[in-house]
Amino acid sequence: MQAKPHVVPPPEPLRGGALILLTIAAALSTFMEILDITIANVSIPTIAGALGVSTSQGTWIISAYSVAAAIAVPLTGWLARRIGEVKLFTTSVLLFTLMSTLAAFSVNLQMLVVLRLLQGLVSGPMVPLSQTLLVRNFPPEKRGAAMGLWAMTVILAPIAGPLLGGYISDNYHWSWIFLINIPIGLFGALTVWSLMRTREAPTVKTPLDIVGLVLLVTGVGSLQLMLEIGKDYDWFASPFITTLAVIAVVAITFFIAWVLTSRNPIVELQLFRDKNYRYGVILLSVGFMTYFGTVVIVPLWLQAVMGYTSAQAGAAMAPIGIFTLILSPIIGRNIQRLNLRLLATFAFIVMGAISLWNSHMTLDVGFWDIVSPRLIQGIGMACFFLPIQSLMLSNITPDHMAAASGLSNFLRTLGAAIGTAVSVTSWEHLSSLHHARLMENVSVYSPASNEIFAGLQAGGLSIEQAYGVVERMVTAQSFMLATNEFFMYCALAFFSLTGLVWLTRPKRLAGAPMAH
Repeated sequence: MQAKPHVVPPPEPLRGGALILLTIAAALSTFMEILDITIANVSIPTIAGALGVSTSQGTWIISAYSVAAAIAVPLTGWLARRIGEVKLFTTSVLLFTLMSTLAAFSVNLQMLVVLRLLQGLVSGPMVPLSQTLLVRNFPPEKRGAAMGLWAMTVILAPIAGPLLGGYISDNYHWSWIFLINIPIGLFGALTVWSLMRTREAPTVKTPLDIVGLVLLVTGVGSLQLMLEIGKDYDWFASPFITTLAVIAVVAITFFIAWVLTSRNPIVELQLFRDKNYRYGVILLSVGFMTYFGTVVIVPLWLQAVMGYTSAQAGAAMAPIGIFTLILSPIIGRNIQRLNLRLLATFAFIVMGAISLWNSHMTLDVGFWDIVSPRLIQGIGMACFFLPIQSLMLSNITPDHMAAASGLSNFLRTLGAAIGTAVSVTSWEHLSSLHHARLMENVSVYSPASNEIFAGLQAGGLSIEQAYGVVERMVTAQSFMLATNEFFMYCALAFFSLTGLVWLTRPKRLAGAPMAH
């Protein structure tokens, strides 16, 4: 039987300056870890060129981190019970900072990939434990505001990553995308340790579930790797990707069966017996998957089709953060007075409506026509993340909080990975279909085609050049049609989630998760 922790009275909540410092340290640590998932993306060509490798080889910098982080996040609950939440968080932040520093001085791709792998492995507990520490140490009446600030960092970091990565790559050496973590990491770790070392949660000498760990690493690692590199290998046309998929399905199936029957499971799947947690995780994962798909496709469309630079595309995306920045703390402070299900439903309706708006874009839209829906989307994101988090964790007891946060953050991150893979693949597939249909109308038997070719030749172009111009026009229009169709599917996904919200049963005055 699993050992039970000694029951000790919980420490009094922090107050005043100590509370502010803890919030800043935890939020910055969360921001740093999520930022590192996206900041390197736009810097891959620069890093690959500096290290003398191809861009496709350079993508392993991203894949290594993502695979390792995906494996590490679900282990948070077991590690926190074993060594303590404060010790684990502080150690994780310090090791993450160390790996970032070493990565900045990499002399070849192999060294950088290994260090990114280690960086991902040690990053796992940072996000879920930052949430857990805030919940444990805030006064009940202020926990909502704390979660509002925490949610704000989770939403803004993926937007800030490409902006910051692109700026650093254009103006400084690529190593600074890793070196900027040093002051943030040291401040976060030292601040949390100095404030919390005497407030450690009880630990339990839980034995390590070796079989569960092997199945988890094999299944999740194969799945994440498949999602990361599947596009480069033409998905299931590749025996390698097919093999990864089979391994992932078999290993995860056996993992679920093993964990449900194990006395000391490495991941607490029994958490899904709680209705609020079960539906909350689905809402969070699918909602974040759909949102992240839009965050990936819009910059691709702007740069590949509309001719925007990476900086201009980043500027067009950044307004998502404005209302998120303003509203998240306000919603957090008032979360106990709000109807969480109505707020979450409103969020999904807003994001669905924005997706419908985006599905009517054309090739001649201006910059502000692109910015406007991004601005309003921030309202939806502010009303989505925190209410769903509060609903999801409303029945979770303090001793299971780290495990619940770790599992939900893992599934949210996995949802983002799936959203990225599915959105890019479907966008390109849809554009190919539209391209083929449009080209059916370009022939010598079409009066409209002959009129266009005649006009281009009258302008001094040869017939080959005229065909090239028409091909580019058709390609741009096919990608535009694919973008519109993609956003129509996103709208359907967001609207469908509104019904799922009402399957939860929030407690009266449910707010930020508390120590029940």
